[in-house]
Amino acid sequence: MQINKDMDAQPSSSTDETSRWLHHWQDEADAAFLYQHLAELERDPRRQQLYQRLAGVEQRHAELWKRILAERGLAHEQPSPSMRARLMLWLARRFGPSFLLPMLFRDEGHETRNYLALYRRSGADRTRDTAYTLAKESAQHARTLGELVGAPGEPWHHLESGGILRNVVYGFNDGLTANFGLVAGVIGAAVDPHLILVTGLAGTLADALSMGSSGYLAAKSEQEVYTHEIAIEREELRLMPELEEEELTLIYAAKGMDEGEAKELARRVMADPERALEELITNELQISPPRSSPMKEGWITGTATAVGALIPVAPFLLLQGEAAIWLSFASAMLAHFAVGAARSVFTGLSLLRSGLEMLGVGMGVAALGYVVGDVLVRWL
Repeated sequence: MQINKDMDAQPSSSTDETSRWLHHWQDEADAAFLYQHLAELERDPRRQQLYQRLAGVEQRHAELWKRILAERGLAHEQPSPSMRARLMLWLARRFGPSFLLPMLFRDEGHETRNYLALYRRSGADRTRDTAYTLAKESAQHARTLGELVGAPGEPWHHLESGGILRNVVYGFNDGLTANFGLVAGVIGAAVDPHLILVTGLAGTLADALSMGSSGYLAAKSEQEVYTHEIAIEREELRLMPELEEEELTLIYAAKGMDEGEAKELARRVMADPERALEELITNELQISPPRSSPMKEGWITGTATAVGALIPVAPFLLLQGEAAIWLSFASAMLAHFAVGAARSVFTGLSLLRSGLEMLGVGMGVAALGYVVGDVLVRWL
């Protein structure tokens, strides 16, 4: 599962380090919980066996962290599944296990990337050995899930995949927040009720077209991003050959080689920079056409934005006066909390914390929009 904190920064204290280890333990326990339940939901026997195997490996990962903590005198109770893991399971039950594959693929990529960072940072101790084992096995998981989602390669080099659900959540969030601020501003200006409705509907259309076109252009630009990543990889190979050799060693080990063979092959490959670049591109970047067409990306994002933008406007289609205003506020606040909770699937934050953060954003937008509208109407 996705590591909740950035491991690239050196811990500032033993307390910070312990907190990181507890996060790793929680993440591995969440992964075991989720894969086990996905196996129970899956109807395809081959995938069912795959999820069961992944659950077993993730449970072993959790036991590794438990032992490391115990060896340092840090006894803790077995972590319960987080709200994020429970939300992902709820989605799997509603839409099927395959619905979660892009997110699981992305999470395994995050996990591999972070364990690689821990491996490079640790001294010659049990933590370093554990990080090596976890990075290797997480990379194997990522490759397996990548085959299922049609995205071969190394997801720890590209961490933006989230599938259709990601586009829906962020499009909905943008439409809801932007249009709610607009409606609040018009309410603050104390205009006629029909102007609130007209303004809200116009804002809905503008937001949907804006976000839809952005989704289209983003998908169309994906190949350019891939090309840029190749250029970055070439520069990394030139400036940091020793780190790239370590990465190749881990990649080969993840394919089944023992550590000695992996190191020797990586050394031979690095002797030829062009061959090394080809190997890194093949195993990390996997340049391929976008998994979704620009038109599809634009349509999904634009539609989700329109749905979110309509929430603060809809009460004015049914009611008038203060009743419509209060219903608009209440529905928008509830929607902000819901979309914040949904975002926790991608951010790794707890469901409650993410929901409350978005609720705070919604309240801030409402207050600012109302004040601006009230001030402007007094000045103009």
